[in-house]
Amino acid sequence: MTQRRTAGGKRRRPTMADVARAAGVNASTVSRALDSRHPFSRSESADRIRRIAEEVGYTPDPSAASLRRQSTRTIGVLVPRLTDTVMAMLYEEIAAACQEQGLFALVATTGDSLDAELAGGRLLLERRVDAMILTTARLDGPGMLLPLLAEQELPYALAMRTDGRGPAALVDDRLGGYLAARHLIDLGHTRLGLVAGPAYASSARGREEGFRQALAEARLPVDDTLVRRSGFSMDSGEQIGAELLAQPHPPTAVCAVNDNTAIGVMAAARRAGLRVPEDLSVVGFNDTPVATRFPAPLTSVRVAFRELARGAVSLVQQAIDGKPAQTLTYAPTLIPRGSTARRP
Repeated sequence: MTQRRTAGGKRRRPTMADVARAAGVNASTVSRALDSRHPFSRSESADRIRRIAEEVGYTPDPSAASLRRQSTRTIGVLVPRLTDTVMAMLYEEIAAACQEQGLFALVATTGDSLDAELAGGRLLLERRVDAMILTTARLDGPGMLLPLLAEQELPYALAMRTDGRGPAALVDDRLGGYLAARHLIDLGHTRLGLVAGPAYASSARGREEGFRQALAEARLPVDDTLVRRSGFSMDSGEQIGAELLAQPHPPTAVCAVNDNTAIGVMAAARRAGLRVPEDLSVVGFNDTPVATRFPAPLTSVRVAFRELARGAVSLVQQAIDGKPAQTLTYAPTLIPRGSTARRP
């Protein structure tokens, strides 16, 4: 195989990431195949990977390998923001799951910015983490962090969101969106709105797919003027809620991508002189603690954060051990409360 060249025309030394691409495995699997102390190195798969490494021209760097074996027992965690209740809850559960395994979780935030994600990832790499858990995956492009992790041969797992490729611990978002819409349909609502969340998040897309599936099964049309993209914040929910309620034929019920946006929709309804649930039914998602604190407690789709966090920690441990990537999916549960009512 021809060696790659840098921008200046010099030959670049082949990396473990190059071997992983050629073999169709992840870099941590290559690392185990080349480590004679690891049981996997004595398998037929490892023999194949070593042959490919020779073809690629890869030569292990003994000093780098020595550094990698000095485990810090630390897992880096990247979240968009800790002011988001969902991400704060998830991080706390990841930290607890790490502690159960004798590990320490170190967090960095990204604000859902690709540049900040790369900066946060580099910061965690400088802290010599053994692996990373990313809750920041996007469907609109991988950014620069994942290629950097492959170059550094650092195991990782995704949580809450997926890019469709890496190992991931996820809620069944499509089922959750379906349950939310089906609940409203069963209450007699036929004109449903959706605060859909950002298109780059797999969680938002899955919940919208479930919403549309429920309406299709009930033979109800989806009015696309009532399906609006949003952020994940209360302010975003209030803005989109106001837009929905200002329509010539507004919805009688709204599904929201999360509890924050659902709270924003209820604020918009109050500003418009509407009552929840008498005039407008609202369903959230995630079932955060604040959901029960309103005069009309919020109906929400509950996510099993503890199980999801433990799954993410188990996935990074498997990645460290060179095991194949997989996706763990956890079923959500609808929790009906006072923010939804039968259509008058």
